[in-house]
Amino acid sequence: MVADNLASGSLPGYKRKELSLAATQAGLMPAGSQQGHGGPRSFVIPKATSVTNFQAGDLKPTGVNTDVAIDGKGFFAVQMPTGQLAYTRDGEFHVNASGELVTKEDYPVMGATGPIQLDKTNHNVVSISAQGEVTQGGTTKGKLKVTDFNNTALLTQVSGSYFVSGSPDLHEQSTTAILREGYVEGSNVSSVTQMVSLLSAMRGYEANQKLIQMEDDRMGHAISDLGNPT
Repeated sequence: MVADNLASGSLPGYKRKELSLAATQAGLMPAGSQQGHGGPRSFVIPKATSVTNFQAGDLKPTGVNTDVAIDGKGFFAVQMPTGQLAYTRDGEFHVNASGELVTKEDYPVMGATGPIQLDKTNHNVVSISAQGEVTQGGTTKGKLKVTDFNNTALLTQVSGSYFVSGSPDLHEQSTTAILREGYVEGSNVSSVTQMVSLLSAMRGYEANQKLIQMEDDRMGHAISDLGNPT
């Protein structure tokens, strides 16, 4: 996860992954057993899961009129090549040769009634308002679909800054966020913090490796001594 965060930390709108540890009760040791002297004892199994931290990143000015950042909670809706809707905080958009407003990957950006279609023969400046209205030469071409969810933890990351909704318990809801034209949201990854985490993980791995080696040596000596009494 740390490696993924470091590799994707430069992507606009990327949300870092974090490790969540929890203890799950697994059962009871039988009374009178070698491990459970004096009565039954409960024991737990540690459970590790990957979670996404949706904390907002810093807004960075680009000066590009088709770049837009969400100031507040919410996601842009885009259409994947499969036709499925995906959600992202990456607002680094541009107009393609067909006049559609698309992402870097050429995914159509969705409006309230479908993809945002612009006039490719119209060379007037495209503008995006704080409420998401897309205008070209003073003519409104659509309104960006910005939506929030009742529980963002249920979103599934598919790649980079993109998430999909696959849980029946996940529901869209309105948002009060405003849009900032000419800005993009950076990732919420701190390279320094991730490097420290990577070093910590390496040191932890080395310490556990040494403990296993020490235990293996101890057991080897015990077997050797018991097997060769003098």
